[in-house]
Amino acid sequence: MKKLNKISSLLTLSLVIMMAVPAVSMGAQPTVKLGTTSSFAVLAGSAITNTGNTTISGNAGGDIGMAPGTEFTKNGPVTMSGTVHLPPDALALRAKNDLVTAYNDAAGRTPVTTIPSELGGTTLKPGTYDSIDGTFEITGALTLDAENDPNGVFVFKTASTLKTASGSKVNLIKSARPCQVFWQVGSSATLGTTSAFVGHIFAMQSITATTGATIQGQLLARNGAVTLDNNTITNVLCATTATTASIAPTVTGGKLPKTSTPLFDLFLLGGALTLAGALGWKNRKRFA
Repeated sequence: MKKLNKISSLLTLSLVIMMAVPAVSMGAQPTVKLGTTSSFAVLAGSAITNTGNTTISGNAGGDIGMAPGTEFTKNGPVTMSGTVHLPPDALALRAKNDLVTAYNDAAGRTPVTTIPSELGGTTLKPGTYDSIDGTFEITGALTLDAENDPNGVFVFKTASTLKTASGSKVNLIKSARPCQVFWQVGSSATLGTTSAFVGHIFAMQSITATTGATIQGQLLARNGAVTLDNNTITNVLCATTATTASIAPTVTGGKLPKTSTPLFDLFLLGGALTLAGALGWKNRKRFA
């Protein structure tokens, strides 16, 4: 009898562990590969316009590029650590192609957690997020918590716009890094006055950084223009760091992440528990 009880307990424990493992592993996200866009702090499709004193730098590269457009308008000085690449520059053309690949990669990420469009005042863990109405806004502060995993990846997907309010900011805690934050924007992005933004923006149309906005990351617009105004852009290198597996994303609100156990595992669990119950019933009947 003791042997049968032990077998039943082991079956139950094994299946509980089996169900828990898929829920954890499905939450982890690899980084979005940037290809030749990695050295570009700013990349546009149609035009780039700057007003005021803008500084562009970073250990990943401080390049500016455009394709197929060629119009780079400077209404103020641009201090940069890289080079300006305009067509027929081959690097700008390759970077534009790699931007399309990166955009599609981010857009196709799953599983996705759907959350409210207002990100201000929330704390998020690594994972992939979209919003209820297809837009994202930041008013106040958004905090990204990597849970001590420097390779924790955050992907934000919008069908439409990304807008940040004046004075808003993105805070990084517990080993979160700017190079692991990605924003896929279905139309255009606007960064508010003196806002402090973090991450790589992949916009289908245009990106506007208003007066005094600072960016740790990249401004990459596929088809439209990038408009700058007295900004500081720092393109940060992201070296891979060995770490333990990430845990599935959790949020302070919205829908649960789609990390449920496959139906096949549920059938296995039901079968095993039925077998354990039958063995226990047979054993009780035998010794009754």
